[in-house]
Amino acid sequence: MLPAHPAFDEPCFTRTPRELGLTIEPQAPLPEMHDPDPKPLVVSPRSEALVRVEHRRIRVLANYWHAGWEHALSGAWLRESAMERLAAVAGSLPPRFGLAVFDAWRSLELQTELYEAAYSDPGLGSGFLAPPDADPAVPPPHLTGGTVDVTLTFDGTPLALGTAFDDSTEAARIDSFEQTPGPDRDLRRMLFWRMCEAEFVVFDGEWWHFEYGTRRWAAIRGCDPIYGPASVTK
Repeated sequence: MLPAHPAFDEPCFTRTPRELGLTIEPQAPLPEMHDPDPKPLVVSPRSEALVRVEHRRIRVLANYWHAGWEHALSGAWLRESAMERLAAVAGSLPPRFGLAVFDAWRSLELQTELYEAAYSDPGLGSGFLAPPDADPAVPPPHLTGGTVDVTLTFDGTPLALGTAFDDSTEAARIDSFEQTPGPDRDLRRMLFWRMCEAEFVVFDGEWWHFEYGTRRWAAIRGCDPIYGPASVTK
């Protein structure tokens, strides 16, 4: 029997650092992580265009489109300011390193599709996916266009930093390897600090998930969110 929905962990475009024989100098430790709640409502959203993710040091993987999710698109989009910051991160990385985007802006229809499929599993804990809320004051992070699921690349190969994309275990927490020296720990650290320097914040439960201008971003930085829901024409 065919599965009711595509698999969350496919396609797997990544390889582990060890498979590539990749080593890296120790990086600065991660700070203490927290995910504030409640998060501020979107009251005065900024009017800012969505733009395609296009950069010579950024690969767009479009995992959900390749996996066959009905409402997924083949490209990736971010708000203009978020894209500028992501490009700055790519340009700041050491030689041979770059970025790969698993997913970025996500329509409410795709968010609904993913959420309903994920939580058809009664054993899945909360926090894996944001509820697909249509209220413009509480948009899911990806709907804003300020959220990007991203990893590092090495010589163009996307890296699995301790887990694959969309892993739902404790190992996906960004700090889960903090006491385990090795390339997974230090590449997570490098990704975090470079994204942090560009004013992104991380969702601590997923090492690949970074936000700018969202309600989580505002809660962590102590300011107002700047992005409400966004849309793009197919």
